[in-house]
Amino acid sequence: MARRLEDKAIIVIGAGTNGDDIGNGKAAAVQFAREGARVLCVDRDEGALMDTIRMIENEGGAATACVADIAKWKDCERVAATCIAKFEKIDVLHNNAGVAASNDFLEMEEDDWDRVFDVNVKGIFMMCRFTIPWMIKNGGGSIINISSIFSIRPGSEGCYVASKSAVDGITRFIARKYARHNIRANALLLGYIDTPLARPAWHNEKIREINLRQVPMHRFGSPWEGAMVAAFLASDESSYLTGLTLPVDGGLSLSM
Repeated sequence: MARRLEDKAIIVIGAGTNGDDIGNGKAAAVQFAREGARVLCVDRDEGALMDTIRMIENEGGAATACVADIAKWKDCERVAATCIAKFEKIDVLHNNAGVAASNDFLEMEEDDWDRVFDVNVKGIFMMCRFTIPWMIKNGGGSIINISSIFSIRPGSEGCYVASKSAVDGITRFIARKYARHNIRANALLLGYIDTPLARPAWHNEKIREINLRQVPMHRFGSPWEGAMVAAFLASDESSYLTGLTLPVDGGLSLSM
């Protein structure tokens, strides 16, 4: 496998998935390590985080665990400081953590709305707030924000749609504002990806068939497919790409 991320220091937010299951963050962390990066894996769930660390180390990769809640200012500051202390630089920030609200739009409480925006939007702001200065000192870097196809083709959860639209806007702002420092920012608009979080909805065969029919490729994506795109954006091969909101969706956005 190509070592196009050799010696890069990468922070992956939301890197944990329990057990042998693979979520988007875990797949990205493992893929980065496979391509030579040193990865700081960040998650609230220490057990899930250590599963990711073990998988990387069992493959001969380099990874460090950092338990943190990115909805908290001090935790985000500590994540950046930990990466600098361990790796002496920050080359890539992969913002993967995200939550959704289960309540209907008209039944949602203020706390539900705030929690979604604290993680999906404020968390990205705070992580960028504490990593961009180090990227400037290091001569550049790449920020990869995980958004959703529903930021441009609204789905059924209004709060989630609004939060991911905000992620796209933050990404474009950072791309324009910090391009002169050789800092790139891009967002991946994920479609239906077969992860432990998404899978329970597809236990309902009717919902599964409806969703499959919406995808021109007529299959759900793998977390590894998103991770491969993220690895490209983390690498110098994408050095002239910034401000993208890139669908990774099997053509879902074309049919909605």
